[in-house]
Amino acid sequence: MRMANEPIATTAEKLATIQQGYALEGATIELGAAIVDGEIHKEAQVRLPLAMMNRHGLVAGATGTGKTVTLHMIAEQLSTAGVPVFLADIKGDLSGLATAATGSEKLSARTEALGQQWQGKNFPVEFLSLGGDGNGIPVRATITSFGPILLSRIMDLNETQESSLQLIFHFADKNNLELIDLKDLRAVIQFLTSDEGKEQLEDLGGLSKATAGVILRELVGLEGQGMEKFFGEPEFDTAELLRTAPDGRGVISCLELPTLQTKPLLFSTFLMWLLADLFEDLPEAGDLDKPKLVFFLDEAHLLFSDASKAFLEAITTTVRLIRSKGVGIFFVTQTPKDVPADVLGQLANRVQHALRAFTPEDAKALKATVSTFPVSDYDLEETLTSAGIGEAVITVMNEKGAPTPVALTRLRAPESVMGPSTDDLVRSTVASSSLLVKYGTAVDNVSAYEKLTSKAAPSTGDAAPGLPPVPGSVPVGSASGGSAGAPYDIDAEARRIEEEILGCPSSRPAPAPSSFPEPSSFPPAPAPQQASRQDGGMFGDLAGALGGALGGGLKSMVRSMGTQLGRDLVRGVFGTSSRRRR
Repeated sequence: MRMANEPIATTAEKLATIQQGYALEGATIELGAAIVDGEIHKEAQVRLPLAMMNRHGLVAGATGTGKTVTLHMIAEQLSTAGVPVFLADIKGDLSGLATAATGSEKLSARTEALGQQWQGKNFPVEFLSLGGDGNGIPVRATITSFGPILLSRIMDLNETQESSLQLIFHFADKNNLELIDLKDLRAVIQFLTSDEGKEQLEDLGGLSKATAGVILRELVGLEGQGMEKFFGEPEFDTAELLRTAPDGRGVISCLELPTLQTKPLLFSTFLMWLLADLFEDLPEAGDLDKPKLVFFLDEAHLLFSDASKAFLEAITTTVRLIRSKGVGIFFVTQTPKDVPADVLGQLANRVQHALRAFTPEDAKALKATVSTFPVSDYDLEETLTSAGIGEAVITVMNEKGAPTPVALTRLRAPESVMGPSTDDLVRSTVASSSLLVKYGTAVDNVSAYEKLTSKAAPSTGDAAPGLPPVPGSVPVGSASGGSAGAPYDIDAEARRIEEEILGCPSSRPAPAPSSFPEPSSFPPAPAPQQASRQDGGMFGDLAGALGGALGGGLKSMVRSMGTQLGRDLVRGVFGTSSRRRR
């Protein structure tokens, strides 16, 4: 916005400013044509340098203004340039990337006005789904890999409880109790809150029985919501997101989120796990001609709402450092204020769709958004409230690292279908995927649950020394305790936790006596489908690896423990870890 004492620029001057600002030399993502004084000028093309895509970005705007179509269009061009893309398909529209669009008179008129040489195309798409919740290849994570900070986010734990969960993870890591799924973590906590585990609980100085009980109750609640299917093996290798197709185009990994509205926090946190896992795996790459991967985080406000300090610090650290590993992150949300300032300051590329100002709060958000843009020839408050669908105010980082001029832009049209592909196409794509063999069938290996309940014989050298079975469990082959084979009663377990561990009246209604399992019984362990896990070697100073993002309770404890060769897992900035990195 020009200062009051500056002369008003002519249309020709405004056009010249935009043309000069977007005259880029290297490969680019073509975004659209500038709108100046109400007219589209196809001679003033707005573009984004491909080499700057790993400087991260923000795509914002009110609902219905075209954010998803913008992601669609950018993903197509990235794929064409040989850059893999990750997208979360919340509304089911992005599966259309696999289907070539057909032209129409209306489409031709739009593309000609923009100077776009349009041709219908389909793109290489890999369909994914969380835990098989949808039609795509199942994406699972082990509890160990997910880590205590991300899991605390899902369980809505406070910072004290989060620090206590870190202690529990440390105990499991130190004792070779593999945390594969929810029942493994539940078994470890039940052991620590039992009479047999009292001594070990006391050794974990910052962990009380009551806090462990609260965590255990929340864990049982996750099982009650059916979330156990998202955790397990085979764990998804995030290196799969970096693939290119045989013709050299980048593979677009499209994660279906059909039940986002019922589990929004789980989904947003799971996306952060994918990004954190990439962060830990990828080597430093420096400045590249094009990124290794561009990662779009839709509904970004879910990541930050009511987040703990440790979680926000971990996100900020990841965003700041993953750029040098060749990964670009684009946050997609309604207003820039949804993103914390420390993160927003690292998002160099901005595509701002229209905002609405129906309430005083909306008006405040509008003014805040305007203040984040460079000085321009546009009245941004008016422009942002009057921009049409498929139009956006854009400023990006040029090849020299400076912001480009602000430009109201009519965005290009995608060349694939702006809507879902047919179910038959999605199913056939999944059926022919090489990933289906690797991840299609869940397995249940020997892990903490089997070790603590003595339901599987531990392999040589892999047992948790000195740990007795959890009280109430029945060893394999035992003739007593028939309830061990009964279905796991989640309500009964939650009631037991409240009454026996937390020492408070249960909020759960008592069922008929015949429906009770034994108080501490576990569900029967599925037969392992392969041998016990090959853990491999391990090294590193746990205190250093955990980094500043983890809670103070765990840091102070492990600082005194020194190096634990072959025993403890090295955990990353989110407390994440993966045994395939060992």
